[in-house]
Amino acid sequence: MEKRKLGSSNLEVSLVGLGTNNFGGRMDVEAARPVIHKAIDLGITHFDTADIYGNSGGSETIIGEVLGPRRKEVTLATKFGKPMAGSTEQHRGSRGYIISAVEASLKRLKTDWIDLLWMHEPDPTTPIEETMHTLDGLIKAGKVRHVGSSNYLGAQLDQAVIVAKKRGYEGFVAAQDELSLTERKIEKTLIPSLKRNGISLVPYFPLGGGALTGKYRKGQALPEGSRHASADNRFLGPNWDKIEALHDFADKRGHTLLELAMSWLACQPIVASIIAGATRVEQLDLNAKSVNWKLTDEEMAEIDKITA
Repeated sequence: MEKRKLGSSNLEVSLVGLGTNNFGGRMDVEAARPVIHKAIDLGITHFDTADIYGNSGGSETIIGEVLGPRRKEVTLATKFGKPMAGSTEQHRGSRGYIISAVEASLKRLKTDWIDLLWMHEPDPTTPIEETMHTLDGLIKAGKVRHVGSSNYLGAQLDQAVIVAKKRGYEGFVAAQDELSLTERKIEKTLIPSLKRNGISLVPYFPLGGGALTGKYRKGQALPEGSRHASADNRFLGPNWDKIEALHDFADKRGHTLLELAMSWLACQPIVASIIAGATRVEQLDLNAKSVNWKLTDEEMAEIDKITA
């Protein structure tokens, strides 16, 4: 599995990452165990979780229990900043909250350090100076290696970068945001800031919430047991014509829609790792192989016309 450097840091991450938001919810520890070990065996070593995943803490707890001595084989990323179940805390970018959240994550993950700590969303109630100072302190203490933003606007990210540079703090090296062939808003709202500041992108929902897996076709019944209860939702509803055109594009070239969706992201120089979930080991094989299509400039231009 190809590895890429994360922004200006010396941290390398696998091009395909493992999203673990199903751990502790749809998947218990015994269901997650083979997925975790198979991912590592395939070279999918960037594991992405969050303190809120799995009914607040469940995903981190499962990862901590299963990894054991294989902890050093993975790049472990988690997030803080969205409300935990039962919490009424509003100042989730404050020093006290961040330190408490990180200590809790370290305990659940059964690790002494977090490779990549994401701030899951901005906190408008806390000065960004306090947030960046606290994150820098965690890095200096060795509890966190690097930090990233998630769901920030370009202007918010620019402000965080300015503060970090002015104060000499270790700033954000990556941003985790939604990008796919059916959702390209951040190309105008965020990616210009990433490029200006040398920050990598780690896309989530790379398959458009399942719309780009190849399972869904316009005018056909939704597959039994699929995640979408209706064909009229934000992932499928506005995108049926695009999905069908992308199906045709991939079919003509002997590839699947999934391969097109993942390889299109892999061909973006700013992308360091692509977060893809998996509930079965068979999905891991597909994900690992899905980034090998080297799209030409002409193909990328045609895709732009389809998805613009």
